[in-house]
Amino acid sequence: MKPVVLASTSPFRRALLEKLGIPFITASPQTDETARPGETARELVTRLAQAKAQALKKEYPAHLIIGSDQVCVLNNQITGKPHTEENAVRQLLLARGSIVTFYTGLALYNSENGQLQTLCEPFDVHFRHLSEEEIRHYVRKEQPLQCAGSFKCEGLGIALFERLEGRDPNTLVGLPLIGLCEMLRHEGLNPLIA
Repeated sequence: MKPVVLASTSPFRRALLEKLGIPFITASPQTDETARPGETARELVTRLAQAKAQALKKEYPAHLIIGSDQVCVLNNQITGKPHTEENAVRQLLLARGSIVTFYTGLALYNSENGQLQTLCEPFDVHFRHLSEEEIRHYVRKEQPLQCAGSFKCEGLGIALFERLEGRDPNTLVGLPLIGLCEMLRHEGLNPLIA
C-alpha cells in the first residue's frame, strides 16, 4: 500500500480523513491561493486542489497525495474565509434566506507515476431567514473565522439552515470522502479492506 499524504494542515480535513481508518500524514503544501482573472469557482478549487497535491511530489516521491480546496459562492460572488467576526457576520447577513453553493475541489496525485485524478463537488446550503441577533450570537459562540461561508456545519452551524443538498455532506467540511474513496480504489487502496 502506497503511503498517503494529506496536503493540508486543516484540523477539519484531518478529522474527516481519519474516518476512513487509513494511515496518513499531513504536510503543508505552501500554495498561492489567489484566484486568476475570470476564473470560475469550479476552475479555482480544481486548480488549487491539483496544485496542493502536486506541490509535495518532491518531498513525497512514491505517495498518494490528497489536495483539496473550497470556496462558497453567494450571489455569484466567490466568498472565502471571513478571518474576523465582523466579516463573518456580514457574510451570514448576505446568506440569510438564500442558497449558497459550496465548491470543493479534490485531487489525488500518485507521485510515483504522475497519475492525477480530480473532481469538483458542489453542495447547496439553504439558509434560514435569520435575525441579525441570531447571526451575531452564532458567530460569537462558534467563532467560524477560518471556515468558508462563516459556519461550521458539524457544530452549531447546522441550526442556520433549512436544508442541505448534495452527494456527500463531508464536502461542506472540506473533504468529499465519497469521491476520495472512488479515487483511492482506482489506485488500488480500498478503505474497507485496507
